[in-house]
Order: sequence, then C-alpha cells, then structure tokens
Amino acid sequence: MQRTQVAIIGAGPAGLLLGALLHKAGIANTILELHSGEQVLARVRAGILERGSVELLDEAGVGQRMHAQGLVHQGIQLSFGGQRQRIDLQGLTGQSVLVYGQNELCRDLMDARKAAGLTTHYEARHVSLHGLGEPRAVVRYQHLGQDHELACDYIAGCDGFHGVSRAGLPASAYHCYERGYPFGWLGVLADTAPPADELVYAQHERGFALCSMRSRTRVRCYIQCSLSDRLEAWSDARFWSELKSRLDPVTAAALEPAPSLEKSIAPLRSYVTEPLRFGRLFLAGDAGHLVPPTGAKGLNLAASDVRYLARALTEYYRDRSEAGLARYSEQALRRVWRAERFSWSLTQLLHNFPDHNGFDQRIQQADLDYLMSSRAAQTVLAENYVGLPLND
Repeated sequence: MQRTQVAIIGAGPAGLLLGALLHKAGIANTILELHSGEQVLARVRAGILERGSVELLDEAGVGQRMHAQGLVHQGIQLSFGGQRQRIDLQGLTGQSVLVYGQNELCRDLMDARKAAGLTTHYEARHVSLHGLGEPRAVVRYQHLGQDHELACDYIAGCDGFHGVSRAGLPASAYHCYERGYPFGWLGVLADTAPPADELVYAQHERGFALCSMRSRTRVRCYIQCSLSDRLEAWSDARFWSELKSRLDPVTAAALEPAPSLEKSIAPLRSYVTEPLRFGRLFLAGDAGHLVPPTGAKGLNLAASDVRYLARALTEYYRDRSEAGLARYSEQALRRVWRAERFSWSLTQLLHNFPDHNGFDQRIQQADLDYLMSSRAAQTVLAENYVGLPLND
C-alpha cells in the first residue's frame, strides 16, 4: 500500500499544473497517467493562454520558456464579407493573450516535476477509485504488470472527458448538461509562416475557418467540416485550397501551403458536469466540462479549476479548514458557465449550421455588422476572449 496526500489522475495540463502547485505548497501528490509521456507530448491541442493562466504557470515556477518563446497577441482578426477587420484586445481591455502550445506547456511541467523528483506513473492501467465517501480514499491500478494500491486523502480527476474519474461514478451522482454541434473541425499542423501576425477567424458561406499558429514558422489551421468526413478524403492540396476559399483575399494571398505534419477531425461539443465534487473526488478540466474550441477556453478553464482546487487544498492542509473544498464546485462552475456561454455564442456567430434558413443567415450577418460597428460589442467580445476575472 502506497500513501500520498493527493492522488492526481491524468498527466495532462490540468494534472501536471495541479501537481506543481501542490508541490510548491508542500503537499505530497502522485500522478497516474494512462498513456506514456511521449504520447502526452504528442497531443496537438490549443495554445491561447489568458493572463490568469500565464500568472498561474509563473506561480508554479515553469514560466521561463513560455515567456521566452510565447507570442504576445494584442488583438484578433475577423474575416467576413471579403474583408478582414481587427478586434483590439489590448485597446479595449488593457490585456493581451499569449500563444504557447499546450504540448510545450506540458513539457515544461513534466521537466520540472522530474527535476523535483516527484512521482508520476505513466502507462498506469486499470485505474479505479474507491472510498470516495470514506475517511480515506484508495486508488487501485496496474503498473508494469503489477497491481498497486494508493491510499490518499483526496483524488483530483484530471483525466479528460474519456477518463475513468467521472466514468466510475454512478449516473445518479451528477447531472450532465450537453449540446452537440452538427459539424466538426478539420485541423492541419504545418511548418509555414502564419498569414497574419494574429489569429484570423473567418465566417464564410462555405463554412468557418481559422488560421492559428504555434510559432512564427508553424501554423495550426482549421476548417469547418461535416461529421461524416474522413481524413483520407482530405489531401493537403484540397485542404489548403478550401481554406483559402473561405478567407478574405489579403489573408488568402499571404497563406503559403506546406505539407501537413498532423491532420485530424474533431467534433464540437458543449458539456458540463454538475457538481464537480463527489466526496473525496474533485473533477477538473475536461473531466468535468468541455467547450467548443472557438473561444480558446478549454485550457484556460482547466487552469482556473486547478487554481481554485490548489488553493482549497492548501487551505485545508495549512489551516485544517474545509471551507474552500466545500465551495470548489460552485466557484469553478460559475466560471465554467460563463466560458460555455461565450464559446457557444462565438460558435453560433461564425459557423454555418445545416438547419439555418435565410432568416438565420441574415441575423448572423447583422450580428457581425453590429459587432464591427459597435465598440461596446467589441469590448464584450474582447473581455471574454482575454478572460473574465477569477472569482475568489
């Protein structure tokens, strides 16, 4: 029987960041991860960080490379009606966002954890959670062919939407709020210069498109596609041609196609689990909620969950107060639902829905026209994009 104070399920950004913050507070923690470390780093995910997320990574002591290599963006670009117009995030809110790939963030956290000699068991199989309503919880798992038990005070479920943390709970223990979307995103990673200095979001009659970036020489571009589409039907040439057709002429001319390094189709979903606490188990990040990637909120919500949970656990071990733990779910969900609303609204604004009629399309165009003619409307978008204040 092994022993720790907090068992963390999942070595994605939520689990690794929580482990780093708990270590800084002197709280023992062990991470169990289903996949290998190489597989964790191979995941291609979003990389738009709000200021609060940047500050939290600095607090965890892993911000040096992020500040050296990350790209500060003070605005975003909207492309529609054959033109490209800018939303001035810095001018409207006094804040910016930082572009830094999620896999690079995980690499920094993994390196720091290894340097500190903290325990992480990769390729942990058959993980199961026990004693969630008891004075002590136990995590059972298999590692390197041997069965293990890990006793702990609390468990943090940071293992994503398909992980065991939520899946192991009885259906009667929580309520799910969900909305699926009738399309997906076809994404391509390629080594070529971005067509603009900032992200370009495009609304077009052929469907949504996004030109994002990981660095000044690597892009991550997306187009709205059907959920029935298959990757083998999308050659590189077809993808770049379709992407250019949905962009304004200036952006399309600046985009240089390149061989794809990675290509994938992801469905879009809004999903929230309530509550986020079940006795000695706390859900954080994608284990408890999903947002469409349109608003770049998934990684940032995981960071804010971890912030609330790390502070609550620190308060418990320092002061023996359970007040923070008791309000974790309510506190985290308040921010989750605000991000869900923003991500849903931006998805509605920029995508083509199969069931939209002429009236719906005209309303969408009117919304875009109003957004670009109203400083107040742009401020609302900018405030949500850079991140609403954390509610302590």
